[in-house]
Amino acid sequence: MAATIQSLLEEISGVEDPIEELESLKTALFSIPLSALREFVSGQRFDVIFSLLSSNERAQVDLCVDILERILLALSPLHLVQNYREKLLEGLSHPNDNVQILALTQIGRVVEHPEAVTEILNNHNILRAVILCIGEERIAVAKQAIQSLSKISHSKPGLDKLFQSDLLDVMKEVMAKSDIIRYRIYELVVEISSFSPISLGYCANSGLISQLLSELTGDDVLIRATSVEMVTNLAQSQHGRQYLAQQGIMGKISNMIRGAETDPFSSLYLPGLVKFFGNLAIMDSPQQVCESYPVFLSKVFDMALDPDPVMIGVALDTLGLLGSTVEGKQVLQKTGENFKAVFSRISQLAGSGATELRVRSLDAISQLLTLQPEHQTDDLLSLTESWFQLLSNHPMDMIHNISTQPFPELHCGALRIFTAIACQPWGQKMMISTPGFMEFILNRSTGQTKEAKDAKFELVGSLVGSSTASEMLGSQNYIRLKTYLKEGPYYVSAVASVGTEGAE
Repeated sequence: MAATIQSLLEEISGVEDPIEELESLKTALFSIPLSALREFVSGQRFDVIFSLLSSNERAQVDLCVDILERILLALSPLHLVQNYREKLLEGLSHPNDNVQILALTQIGRVVEHPEAVTEILNNHNILRAVILCIGEERIAVAKQAIQSLSKISHSKPGLDKLFQSDLLDVMKEVMAKSDIIRYRIYELVVEISSFSPISLGYCANSGLISQLLSELTGDDVLIRATSVEMVTNLAQSQHGRQYLAQQGIMGKISNMIRGAETDPFSSLYLPGLVKFFGNLAIMDSPQQVCESYPVFLSKVFDMALDPDPVMIGVALDTLGLLGSTVEGKQVLQKTGENFKAVFSRISQLAGSGATELRVRSLDAISQLLTLQPEHQTDDLLSLTESWFQLLSNHPMDMIHNISTQPFPELHCGALRIFTAIACQPWGQKMMISTPGFMEFILNRSTGQTKEAKDAKFELVGSLVGSSTASEMLGSQNYIRLKTYLKEGPYYVSAVASVGTEGAE
């Protein structure tokens, strides 16, 4: 096969229109395992393929990209950067975005290699060209450039190169191109900052983070909305949250929520502000966040009762997130009648309305009702049971009716609620006392999609895994459930199979 590849390369260099030969070469390269190809390509030069990238024929360039991708992947990162450094540099400024992505992808491989990365760090032109790619029109090129630069910053030499040389000026020049490109640089800076406290220090000293934070309170509401999203990403790491707290950002965002009531354009950025505090509450402490910034939970409740579907959706997701933790459940319970009114609204949304909001309501309910076995104290069991009873006068019938509707996402959402209560003694008691419910669980003919079968299997698993299930459900039901679990989610009885075959 190596001889075939060699002869094809010779043929390609001698023809004017090499499409047919390139296709044959591509087929030959992809028919050889990478391990076998590695020995052949490491001793060859492929300048003829690189030279064909200068064509205006898109089909030819795309074929060359596929071929080079296979060849370069077979090379070690060190061999690649030592032998094709200039070719990679040329690829970064190529007019065809697929060629740029190829070069950026290979540079991404190189910078992950402890020895090869030095070759890139010592090549100012390549680093500059990668930064310039963030300003390219096609987002896929920019994303690949961000990814490669983010990897470079995982070491001190990489951070020094990006933030303590004139490359920082290159970044600032690229930022000045447009709002969109400025936010791509912010995305890179946030990604680098999240890696470690040291990398955050470099980014903070560059002035780029303070520039991002200043945009939170800018006049352009769309820019404000994007800034909030970036700051939320920065808050994903503990050192990021500490930095934001030191800069007074939590208080600033709290004031923005308060001021949103008088801003006619607040609907554009308010969801982002609420998501910020929702994420903060889960990562730190729901109680601490809700007590320190009471306007947050108050606004979530208002949004849940708002007629705007966008506001309702964010409120549902946030309440589900908060209620997924024990501390969050307790915080919500302390609000008394306020939460009861909101929970009643969630129940209404689950029963009727737009399908997307119904699904999000069901997900929120299942998160609010979920209680892991290690947290099942009398108080918390009493809490989840009281919330379930708030759903309707006949909550079991209500959720069961939703599960029988011909929409897979609603069916699965309802099953997740049953799964949430299945490991709680009061939930099992309700299930066994609801006529026909055990038959519904064990009936494999309901819900024929893979998602529905998986959701039903999870429900059965939740029941069987509970220490109280055998006693609450009775030994006969418990044995049938264990059999269901043992047979797996996609089991079809032999009789049913024969019957189906005969019908066909």
